[in-house]
Amino acid sequence: MIAFEEFEPNEYHRNGFLISTDPTRLDLDLIHGFLTNCYWCKGISREIVARSIEHSLCFGIYDSYDQVGFARVISDFATYAYIGDVFVLEHYRARGLSKWLMECILRHPQLQRLRRWSLVTGDAHGLYSQFGFTPLQAPERWMEIHNLDVYAKLP
Repeated sequence: MIAFEEFEPNEYHRNGFLISTDPTRLDLDLIHGFLTNCYWCKGISREIVARSIEHSLCFGIYDSYDQVGFARVISDFATYAYIGDVFVLEHYRARGLSKWLMECILRHPQLQRLRRWSLVTGDAHGLYSQFGFTPLQAPERWMEIHNLDVYAKLP
């Protein structure tokens, strides 16, 4: 059995930018700095961001050596994948990087033939619908525990 940590990093190049799954390239300070201020995980600690990265297949977008975007995939690599924490820094938006990032994620060799993909978004429905994501077909079947203020409660 192979764990995702053992996958060879994938790299994709386009118009001077790089998307890489190499975890050693990730800029934890940049990722945490963005996530701790965004609507879906405001106040998240650096430790929790680091742990979430450690247990995910991560995709970084780079302009030379500087990280300018990020996404992570939580998966069993057989049946299901959840895409989370997707962002492109504001200065780099409107260049097609988020679309390219989604293309790279969906084409990743270890994420093929999955039965279900999911994600949650408050403002990027237009982006994700371009890749086949739709509202839940049977929302009455889904259940969740959503601790919206969990990061505010931590000591």
